[in-house]
Amino acid sequence: MVKHLHEAGHNVTVASLARSRQEADACHGIKDYCKDYILCEVRNLFQAVRMGLRLLTSEPSSLGFFYSSKLQSEINQLLVEKNFDLIVVFSSTAAQYVDHVTDIPKFLDFCDMDSQKWLAFSKFKKWPVSMGYHLEGRKLEQEEKQLCQQFDLCSCATDFEVDTLEGYGTGVASGLFPNGVDFEFFAPGEGGYKRHSISFVGRMDYYPNEECVLAFCDNVFPRLLEKYPDLTFTIIGACPPASILALDNLAGITVTGTVDDIRPYVQKSAVMVTPLEIARGTQNKILEGMAMGVPVISSRTAARGVDAVVGEHILAATTAQEYVNHISKIFDDEAERDRLALAGRERVTTHHNWPRAMKLFNMAIERCLTIAHNKAT
Repeated sequence: MVKHLHEAGHNVTVASLARSRQEADACHGIKDYCKDYILCEVRNLFQAVRMGLRLLTSEPSSLGFFYSSKLQSEINQLLVEKNFDLIVVFSSTAAQYVDHVTDIPKFLDFCDMDSQKWLAFSKFKKWPVSMGYHLEGRKLEQEEKQLCQQFDLCSCATDFEVDTLEGYGTGVASGLFPNGVDFEFFAPGEGGYKRHSISFVGRMDYYPNEECVLAFCDNVFPRLLEKYPDLTFTIIGACPPASILALDNLAGITVTGTVDDIRPYVQKSAVMVTPLEIARGTQNKILEGMAMGVPVISSRTAARGVDAVVGEHILAATTAQEYVNHISKIFDDEAERDRLALAGRERVTTHHNWPRAMKLFNMAIERCLTIAHNKAT
């Protein structure tokens, strides 16, 4: 999005947090597309304290985790020094830095409604932790309703997220523009793939990823291993917790941790799974797998976030037996694997390409500016 705005001739200022030196270093590439660039590094321990201090208040604790007084000061100074034509905010947790601004058109891209993730988390946690997640979800839901009314336009990445947003009944204009994928970078591999192999990609200290991988290894992998003794499952992603690292000791399972490039691992697999039961918005891992020409089997929950037809471009499952049946079909029928690989990649190139997404982004910006102008006059 930043690169797109830069290439369109806009002067873009980016302000963001980084939660580690590694994360900060990884952000530097964006400087080439910015007029100004502000990055405030924070420590997770301090942010966790901020989060805890809001537990007994009406304010969402998650907003405390993503708040930095230094970043707020930097942004306030920018607002004094520069005449911005538009403020674009990505995610509800960043909206708090500019919610007080009233003289500049403001566009909030929720991407997905975070409150609904917290409410979903509560169903997978034991009491009393589940109660905490439920309370945070309700507090954040109320915050999202209030934030909507402080912006000229709000958007989401999928139709069902827009439905949630509009269900708040705030009367604020909403828009939609989907995630894209660089299908030239995420392209099919030149070599072959291992016949009875499965891959999963995702940051492993993110609870929905951890939960779904553990469930898959408990309920699906053993059944497949009985049918395919040479079966392998490669879990690709940074920061695996102890529960995930322990899987590396099981026959056929490999936990990679951080890798420089996920593509060789995914391209060599016969199938990619994304069995998330806690999922909102678009799972980029699904788009990337499809773009690499690897058949994707997703949970029905995660499949909602992709503009694809289940059964034609991707496969979806709910029960362990459905996963077993779908994976077995791909393992045993090479023609079916080839069909899904081709159909998935073609769908990504037509429905989740960045030029199309950015065209919708442009339309949302123009609509936001028009709404703000009409309010002012």
